[in-house]
Amino acid sequence: MPEIARFYGIIIKMYFIYSEHNPPHIHAWYGDNVVAIAINDFHIMSGGLPPKAMQLVLEWMKIHQKELLDMWNSQNIHKIEALS
Repeated sequence: MPEIARFYGIIIKMYFIYSEHNPPHIHAWYGDNVVAIAINDFHIMSGGLPPKAMQLVLEWMKIHQKELLDMWNSQNIHKIEALS
């Protein structure tokens, strides 16, 4: 699964669509915690992160939502600017 961003100890990845399922989503790791979050409406599909880490991931997703959806649809997986 390609890594698309890394910030504050959080790793964001996206599977290629042929090995993944809809709705479009990302996976985020923070320590031993993992979460899958839908890109369209930011709902938690599975797992969870500590509150501060979750807040940072959601903030980053809101900033890059269009780019994330474009990446999911085009399968042009690439790095996205980290949250700073």
